Amino acid sequence: MSSYWNERTKNLSPYVPGEQPKDRQFIKLNTNENPYPPSPKVIEAIKQAANDSLRLYPDPECTDFRKAVAQRYGVKLEQVFAGNGSDEILAFAFGAFFEKTILFPDITYSFYPVYADLWDIPYCPIPLQEDFSIQISDYKVPSDGVILPNPNAPTGIALSIEEILSIAEFMERQKKVLIIDEAYIAFGADSAVAYIEKNKNLLTVHTLSKSASLAGLRAGFAIGNEKLIEGLCRIRDSFNSYTLDRLALAGAKAAIEDYVYYDEINKRVINTRERTAKVLSELGFIVSPSSANFLFVKHPKTSGAELFANLRERGILARHFNKNRIADHLRVSIGTDDEMDKFLSACREIIIN
Repeated sequence: MSSYWNERTKNLSPYVPGEQPKDRQFIKLNTNENPYPPSPKVIEAIKQAANDSLRLYPDPECTDFRKAVAQRYGVKLEQVFAGNGSDEILAFAFGAFFEKTILFPDITYSFYPVYADLWDIPYCPIPLQEDFSIQISDYKVPSDGVILPNPNAPTGIALSIEEILSIAEFMERQKKVLIIDEAYIAFGADSAVAYIEKNKNLLTVHTLSKSASLAGLRAGFAIGNEKLIEGLCRIRDSFNSYTLDRLALAGAKAAIEDYVYYDEINKRVINTRERTAKVLSELGFIVSPSSANFLFVKHPKTSGAELFANLRERGILARHFNKNRIADHLRVSIGTDDEMDKFLSACREIIIN
């Protein structure tokens, strides 16, 4: 520990991302990336933007990207915020809306407690049910705010719109914000975007990393009431007004506009997920119902750590969380059909042996 660090830095427990191998010997099913390439229109837009204008700062308002989002989702421009991936937007949101004790699941995106610690916000992890589902009554208690991923990660289990709105209405009576992290919404869950007018305290957060095959681009957006967006802007402009560069803005806009392409590839991901889940169940795996681009699985014959190691020996990376209640599970991203066939063959070999 460095003697130069302040107390805040000393006390942080930073987020640990999934392994990113430097070679290509692995089938990479550990970081929930889309297995299919970005839209050709995205690549072309980035090429067109790579010109002399790079000497100029990008639009701090991200206007063209936000206009595309507003048109795609049927909301006002002033109800859209753009950021350098959803992680940055979530970090801004913690700083903008929370001060006292906030609530989120005990098994969820592990960046949430990191943001809370960074902003010095107390938090109360709410235990999931035995089947890893969220009990909404647990969140209808006094707090300073609630954040929920829908679908949840790493479980993949989704809440219904009715459940989300029930929490939102309770939180509105408390004059507190409900953030719905919709990183995986394109793979089977119902978005809450249509309800931001009715529920002024509802903020949805989105990323282009998964559904738009742009994990390497770093672009995301949030949709909510104008006052919520203004709060995010105040935090952003206290850090860095130029969060998205010109190339990212061009690519992100093109991705939002080419939803026909992305609807098609994401349907392929869903179909592969369902096929993979069926075969895993036949092999004796316990598979949580997933509305995301990954599966949360375990097998009674092997520990999560052993399964992770055996898959890795066979050139397949999955994500293992050595944490209470889920240490025997793996989160497996959905790859191409060929990649998932190789994963399933490896699982058969491991389980039979």
